[in-house]
Amino acid sequence: MTETVPPAQTSSLRRLVPRIFSRSARRDDVEQLLRTVRTHHPKGDLSIIERAYAVADKAHAGQTRQSGEPYITHPLAVAQILADIGLGPKAIAAALLHDTVEDTGYALDTLTAEFGDEVAMLVDGVTKLDKVKYGESAQAETVRKMIVAMSRDIRVLLIKLADRLHNARTWGFVPPEKARKKATETLEIYAPLAHRLGIQAIKSELEDLSFAVLHSKLYAEIESLVKQRTPQREQYVQNVIEAVDSDLRELRIRGRVMGRPKQLYSVYQKMVVRGREFDDIYDLIGIRILVGSVRDCYAVLGAIHARWTPLPGRFKDYIATPKFNLYQSLHTTVIGPGGRTVEIQIRTNEMHQQAEYGVAAHWKYKERVNGGKGDPKSLDTDMAWLAHISDWQAETADPGEFLDSLRFEIGAKEVYVFTPKGRVIGLPSGATPVDFAYAVHTEVGHRTMGAKVNGRLVPLETELKSGDVVEVFTSKNPDAGPSQDWLGFVKSTRARNKIRGWFTKERREEAIEQGKEAIARAMRRQNLPLQRLMSQDSFTEVAQSLRYEDVSALYAAVGEGHVSTQSVIEKVTALVSANETATGPIELPAVGRARQSRGGDSGILVRGAPDILVKLAKCCTPVPGDQIMGFVTRGSGVSVHRADCSNVKSLMADAERLIEVEWAPTTKSIFLVQIQVEALDRSGLLSDVTRVLSEHHVNILSASVSTSSDRLAISRFVFEMGDIVHLDRVLNAVRRIDAVYDVYRVTSS
Repeated sequence: MTETVPPAQTSSLRRLVPRIFSRSARRDDVEQLLRTVRTHHPKGDLSIIERAYAVADKAHAGQTRQSGEPYITHPLAVAQILADIGLGPKAIAAALLHDTVEDTGYALDTLTAEFGDEVAMLVDGVTKLDKVKYGESAQAETVRKMIVAMSRDIRVLLIKLADRLHNARTWGFVPPEKARKKATETLEIYAPLAHRLGIQAIKSELEDLSFAVLHSKLYAEIESLVKQRTPQREQYVQNVIEAVDSDLRELRIRGRVMGRPKQLYSVYQKMVVRGREFDDIYDLIGIRILVGSVRDCYAVLGAIHARWTPLPGRFKDYIATPKFNLYQSLHTTVIGPGGRTVEIQIRTNEMHQQAEYGVAAHWKYKERVNGGKGDPKSLDTDMAWLAHISDWQAETADPGEFLDSLRFEIGAKEVYVFTPKGRVIGLPSGATPVDFAYAVHTEVGHRTMGAKVNGRLVPLETELKSGDVVEVFTSKNPDAGPSQDWLGFVKSTRARNKIRGWFTKERREEAIEQGKEAIARAMRRQNLPLQRLMSQDSFTEVAQSLRYEDVSALYAAVGEGHVSTQSVIEKVTALVSANETATGPIELPAVGRARQSRGGDSGILVRGAPDILVKLAKCCTPVPGDQIMGFVTRGSGVSVHRADCSNVKSLMADAERLIEVEWAPTTKSIFLVQIQVEALDRSGLLSDVTRVLSEHHVNILSASVSTSSDRLAISRFVFEMGDIVHLDRVLNAVRRIDAVYDVYRVTSS
């Protein structure tokens, strides 16, 4: 059943933000779509678009959108957006079909047979992105799939961005809370991704539409302020354009001069976020000059600086050093007529296409030079950022951590530094020589021991600035590796993940050796046949029974203290004894005093009743070392409580059922432990805690989480534990998590 916006809310939004109630193109506007594609691809095969439209129209027959329009208007609008930025017939066909596999009975196999592998791959890529829709980790997994898909074929992401853009244009027809959630996600993920890919046309509209939904009154106010100044602004812009035109004629340069459209979200960012007055925002007056060549760009720049005084520090040359998304242009701000500041951009026509459509312009070019066939498996070397993102998403197991890293990566400002040979490397703002080293190569990063910036020796934590020439010195020692301290100052996700990965691998190798030695020492102490036992496959079986991947993982668990050596030895000897009936069982020497036989693995001895069923009370979860008392229950054996358990007072009323008990844990004993984690609430906190518990091989049985109005998060976890010494390691590891200020064992419910 479709939800509707409450009438009062709808009326208010229609008045403040009418653009999010826009209707789609008419069904018969498929002819307009074909005309647009023909303009960009005169020799393209348009029949595939006509067939795709016919299939989509039939598949979506009877379906409507929340705006009440026929559903086919949505894929048609998505296809039109992609046609406007110059994508080819196959991508347009995929856009028309992108919802058929997900929302109708049209099968992917049928689509493959009718339209070919390439179109099917694009549709399947977009479909997979929409499979999971609920929860923070689910959102992270969806975005992760998108990153993987776009690293294989960037058109998958272009279709997804166009899909999000058309949905954003109709957010007025969906419930307000859902629209706000989608707008927040768009500002955090999709608009920055469009920016990273250089698709300014989509990025700007996504930002404005999200801004309109999240802050409708602010949006309407800023729009009103801009409109009030539009007549005077347009007259002023026209005067500036005429002056620039006269300079172009004198230089005999053919070019176009135009005023730059105003993006309301950009004005909002500068007014509210940066605290600027509306009239003081530099680029309210913006001019763009398009010329034929790079040489003409610099000639026009010289003429403008000769006519008007440039503002210090406001000139940027993105032609010589392009941005991360291949954006190129000359930027300068001058004091124009009447003392008003004017921001001017100068670029070639090709640079303008790149600025507006980014990677889409690249794809359009590749399709043309390859005779209409794009190469879905290759990415331009200049877009290496995509490959980096794909690499580190594979290295980041935790979905929440991945999403946080992605938000930082796609939103981070960049600095551009040079290698000694003149190669430009883009790094996040605040990056250090260590980040630079890992950007060059992982091994260079691991072996870094010093750095020079602009010919001078500097500390490794020095922040780099755009234009710096950076040289790093590496160690020739084969055992050289990164320092744990580097994690405190590196900025790039790549460097952070590589350093963490190195230490994880190093620690694991050390733990494996320690575990192996510990088992061997224990066997020698007990006079066991070391060579015979260590050479058997029994260690592999024991590892599998304890749910470890292989023997190495078992050794590592012993080395890290997660499993006791005695427990492993008992299991191995039991297996060998069962397999070697000819030689008889291998007996382990008695350790300590002889223990009475008992039922279960509670680790409790009951005086006078060695075989009685014993259960540890869940209300206080006693563990070895706690003072305990037993209580004979009706039909369930003996229940063991901590002496200070809150339920003991009521049990004392039935004193004849109390019984003496004592600890006698064996290596097979399993205890329940409950801990409480107190922390400042933050994004990704729960995933960090569960990750640490998982790394320490803790089997979580239950968990509860609550947050207070003052942003404090209280989490409780109940888990099984075989060795009480392990609990201290777990508590210390959790205590080291960022924002956790206390963690302790709970001894009473």
